[in-house]
Amino acid sequence: MGKTIKIGNSIVGENHPCYITAEIGINHNGDLDVAKRMIAAAVTANCDAVKFQKRTPELCVSKEQKDVLRETPWGLIKYIDYRYKVEFGQEEYEAIDHYCKEVGIEWYASCWDQPSVDFMKQFDISCYKVASACLTDDELLRKYRTTGKSVILSTGMSTIEQIDHAVEVLGKDDLAVMHCNSSYPAKNEELNLRVITTLGARYGLPVGYSGHEVGLSPSVASSVLGACMIERHITLDRAMWGSDQAASVEPYGFRRLVRDVRAVEKSLGNGVKKVYDSELKVMKKLRISK
Repeated sequence: MGKTIKIGNSIVGENHPCYITAEIGINHNGDLDVAKRMIAAAVTANCDAVKFQKRTPELCVSKEQKDVLRETPWGLIKYIDYRYKVEFGQEEYEAIDHYCKEVGIEWYASCWDQPSVDFMKQFDISCYKVASACLTDDELLRKYRTTGKSVILSTGMSTIEQIDHAVEVLGKDDLAVMHCNSSYPAKNEELNLRVITTLGARYGLPVGYSGHEVGLSPSVASSVLGACMIERHITLDRAMWGSDQAASVEPYGFRRLVRDVRAVEKSLGNGVKKVYDSELKVMKKLRISK
């Protein structure tokens, strides 16, 4: 895990502070005011960035799913109509871009199709993330590389062979990988955090952790194992409507997460055993033999 990438004004990788992202995704439920409140909560928590998701529903929803009825806050509607309801467009992303600059936080997005990548280019976002669901889409991976930005590859629901191929398609320049379990919420016994070190050794790239578990402990532990990035979904209230809310972290929880990761960073040290000045007085008092 010796390499680094640049995200906005930050260097991310070994020997640099863990880069912590609040994933807003579609937890805003199509409401720009809710999105801004989540951004503000991320700023208060001292997160480094917020992340959104961008889709072209006509391209990203399968033919079989389009007409399936779904119970939503807008009533019982077709799934394709629901996807449009929660999808932000030009006006909303202009407002998000302006607001993030105003409050001083980086933002980026995972784009689920090629037109969405083109759409995001206008905002000169900090980097791009490949969603786990898109890891096997070679054409989309190549499209990401046309942006000239760093790329983060999420590896949920993927075999090591599929990850090998995606890394080959993307190339290792300006690339980080994220260990991930794509269940919502993910079970602790299936998080397999040691994969963080496996991926680092295999690819020699910066490795992060995208968590979907309930609670904070595994995400904090990931930083001990060398995760140089941590991404968790943020919500204003886990009881809000939406499929990702239960695996999300509320504002107070995000403040705790950032605080605890920073405490871990201070605690790890450099691995060289020494006697600290603060121990000398205790040593003189308690140690009988010299």
